[in-house]
Amino acid sequence: MVDILIKNMVCPRCIMAVENVLNQQKIRFERVELGKVRLNTQMDEVAYGIFETEIEKLGFEILKDRDVQRIEKIKNLFTLLFQKEEIPSGLNISTYINSHIPEDYSMLSHLFSSMEGITIEKYFISLKIEKVKEWLFYEELTLSEMAYKLDYSSVQHLSSQFKKITGMTPSEYRKLRKMEI
Repeated sequence: MVDILIKNMVCPRCIMAVENVLNQQKIRFERVELGKVRLNTQMDEVAYGIFETEIEKLGFEILKDRDVQRIEKIKNLFTLLFQKEEIPSGLNISTYINSHIPEDYSMLSHLFSSMEGITIEKYFISLKIEKVKEWLFYEELTLSEMAYKLDYSSVQHLSSQFKKITGMTPSEYRKLRKMEI
């Protein structure tokens, strides 16, 4: 078995896109999941080069550096978590990451900060705010429901973080989005 790690795979459509490239090239694979392709056998250099070129056309990138792979694993964990649309109550980020990536959290945290220019915690908060923006745009939930689903202690906590990151309240953001439509 050979694993190839791929950057920017964030949804089921990404998986289908990579599967299509593999099928078009007649490359046998065991499975494709977020951020990873598991092949039955090693690809030759020519096939690998063509595969890499084709997925780059789709906005993906093969990860070769081990540190970059670690960062991408963390991001993929968060992507999977946010696809569930409800963060478990009392989620501890370091425990969550360590349950999936059994490496020293402080080392991973330092690596993430140095490579991404943001802490893991701030990155996680930014993902929460992006989810709130999505829900505000589609008017799917109340702020109370959003706060509950994203494990905020209160609507006020969610609103203050939202304002800190976006510069506006959720209500102002909702009004702005309505004016743009």
